[in-house]
Amino acid sequence: MSMGLQICGLVAGVLSWCLQSSCTSSQLWKVRSQAESLSSSQWQFEGLWMSCAATSLGTLQCQKFKTLLGLPVHVQVCRALMMSSLVVGLAAIIVSILGLKCSKVGGGSDQVKRQFLLSGGVMLILSGMSTLIAVSWYAGRVIHDFYNPLYNGVRFELGTGLYLGWAASGLALLGGAMLCCSGRESASSSSFPPARHFSYNYSKSGQGHNMNIYRAAQASEGSGSTKAYV
Repeated sequence: MSMGLQICGLVAGVLSWCLQSSCTSSQLWKVRSQAESLSSSQWQFEGLWMSCAATSLGTLQCQKFKTLLGLPVHVQVCRALMMSSLVVGLAAIIVSILGLKCSKVGGGSDQVKRQFLLSGGVMLILSGMSTLIAVSWYAGRVIHDFYNPLYNGVRFELGTGLYLGWAASGLALLGGAMLCCSGRESASSSSFPPARHFSYNYSKSGQGHNMNIYRAAQASEGSGSTKAYV
């Protein structure tokens, strides 16, 4: 059971990191509403790094954001959160691989591997939380501007990149929880000492007093230490 949780958690972490990469590089975080567009053959969409415009003829023009300080605050914060989630997620995958039971990379005892698993799970959860905060904040701003009657700018709707971010955060949280559970399960199963088996020898003393003496000794230790119960 523990091995299955470890494998499933690692696979979920790898998939979440791939989706996080696609989400970060996607230019479809918000798409111009067709209700605001003058022509249905033109589309405008934006991401964290550039703004693009496309037509039905197949032409596509993209322009990178020229300034960093001139961007809205939520865009700057979302950039930082997504980049940090990628770095932390990659580190979580590497640490989790070192903690797998079937992995021979790095060696180490079972206790060290459990610590690697727990660390990888916590880092993966942090990565998922960073992605979730970024895409949810960005989506909240898009929805607020869309329904704000005092907003005079171009109205946008939620893009595909946000849904990729939500899927990535869900997989990261699920994978991190699996890794943490597998690490705690391994720790609890190894905390119980192996059962001891005793053999009891009966002898009767005849030196003036009738006493029954029972001696118990571990069967595996042969002639090891013995305990006498009178």
